[in-house]
Formats: sequence, C-alpha cells, structure tokens
Amino acid sequence: MRRTASDEARSHLAATLIATGSEDRDAFHELYRLTSAKLFGITLRICGDRQAAEDVLHDVYLIIWRRAGAWEPGRASPITWLATIARNRAIDWRRAQGVRRSSRIEDVPEIADTTPDAEAVLLAADEQHSLHDCLRELEGRQREAIRTAFFDGITYAEFAERAGVPLGTAKSWIRRGLARLKECLDRAA
Repeated sequence: MRRTASDEARSHLAATLIATGSEDRDAFHELYRLTSAKLFGITLRICGDRQAAEDVLHDVYLIIWRRAGAWEPGRASPITWLATIARNRAIDWRRAQGVRRSSRIEDVPEIADTTPDAEAVLLAADEQHSLHDCLRELEGRQREAIRTAFFDGITYAEFAERAGVPLGTAKSWIRRGLARLKECLDRAA
C-alpha cells in the first residue's frame, strides 16, 4: 500500500507527540513548529482577542507538555487531540470572562503569514474533504449542532439556547453526531 504525503505528515506528528510525552524537548519544539499556527487560529477565533489568544495558547502548550504522555494513538489523531485541548482551554478562558466579546471581521488584527508548505496543504485538504463528506452524511440537526458548537466555538449551553432546545437534547445531538462522524472518518482513513 502506497503512503501518501498526508499519511507521512500524520505519522510524523504522531511520533513527535509521543516523543514529547517522553519529555523530549526537541520533539516539543518540533510539535510547536508544526501545530502553533493552527492552534493559534483556534484560540484566536474563540477568544476574539489576539493577546488573550496568545496567553491561552501558552497555557495550551503547558497542558500539552504535561499531558502528551496520555495521548492514545488509537483514540484520536494527534491534531484532533491537540485542537481539542486548544478549543477547551479557549472556551474556559471565555467563560471566565463572563461576557462574550464579538468583533466584526474587519476589526480583527492581521495574523502573521504562516503559509504552510505543500505537504501541509495536501494533508489539510485531504482531512477537510473527508470531514465535509462525513458531515454531509449526518442528520441535519446533528450536523448543525456540531458545526455550530465546534466551528463557531460556542458552548453546548449557548447552542441549546440558540436552538431553543433543552441542554440535554443539544448534548445528545452532538454526542450522537460525533459518534457517527467518528465512524465515518475511521472508514475514510
């Protein structure tokens, strides 16, 4: 079976994360180099403030350094595991602020050019294509719940309020949708 560039990139990231779990500082530096732009984008989108996103990203990498040994390769891809940590930490920060700040896209500061190399572009395109194909297979309300909660960075409670449903119902939609999404992505991998 022929390995693609995305398979090699995923394997490299997994090996780097495993080495980081063994407290390998060089591996941690490489992990930061490979993932900081993506994780910063996640924290910036949720926090809405560049300085806050940088502070949250710092916390994210401290968490990664402490918990990298707990990552289980069979449960999630390395980038999914890392992005989940970034998303959760950014949401925690936003909850601590008590008020959701929003800005117009025109008011958001420019992000430094971190143009990915061709290999990263191919990997991202492949993952994005698989994700969108699998999202299309979901029931409409599950698809909308997952897109709103994860892509817009809102909490389950905020989604439930927007959808006008009880919190338990919103969580069920998301949980079932994520289970179906995982099955689909596993088949695609």
